[in-house]
Amino acid sequence: MSGFKVVIPARYGSSRLPGKPLRVLAGKPMVEHVYRRACESGAEQVVIATDDARIETVARGFGAAVEMTVPEHPSGTDRLAEVVERLGWPDDTVIVNLQGDEPLMPPALIRQVAENLAAQPQAAIATLCTPIVEAVEFFDPNVVKVVSDVSGFALYFSRAPIPWSRDAFAVSREHLPVGVAHRRHLGLYAYRASFLRAYRGLTPAPLEGIEMLEQLRALWHGYRIHVADAVAQPGPGVDVEADALRVEQALRQLMAVTY
Repeated sequence: MSGFKVVIPARYGSSRLPGKPLRVLAGKPMVEHVYRRACESGAEQVVIATDDARIETVARGFGAAVEMTVPEHPSGTDRLAEVVERLGWPDDTVIVNLQGDEPLMPPALIRQVAENLAAQPQAAIATLCTPIVEAVEFFDPNVVKVVSDVSGFALYFSRAPIPWSRDAFAVSREHLPVGVAHRRHLGLYAYRASFLRAYRGLTPAPLEGIEMLEQLRALWHGYRIHVADAVAQPGPGVDVEADALRVEQALRQLMAVTY
């Protein structure tokens, strides 16, 4: 495929871990680790999008391109849309949204989701999933599930346990039935610039508000989302202090091999 872009939305404010992008892990700010993963993916351009001067200063210090965006954006997708307009990227540009708290995201997945979108002209968005094999994960509302059609296009995303095996779960919910595709959605997206330009004008969907899943807005308005099985297992993100400690240990191991 032709080149793709990566945008890393990075907010300083976080209710659970304030200043998260600048949290030092294995000797470097977390946003720098994320930036390195993006650069390793083969992206032709990587941009950090922030509304905070502290993040801008640190990011420019390690050589990143930075776009200062307005602070009022309700989501990272809205922040991406502003970057698309500010930089004037053509409508067919493929842009990967890499969250600033994913320092262990495999570069192969960043490239995979971009290539997947480029290969699916009917899709406005591409994303990835992994198999669910444990019942406890399937019934966890913090784990987002996805069901797709025969061509890999998403039918629905939910925090509820879908698909629901009526007969099997009537007998037991301790184990998942064999032969049924249970998929966990990964929060890694590739968008076409044309969709991001349209997104800011889309009204929020009722289902989006009920499930608290932003991607349902796209489905509600008729946009297609292609879902592929991830070619690698993603590392954990950082939401709370315990995550930061676990991720730091993994980063030290990674740096010993690659840096």
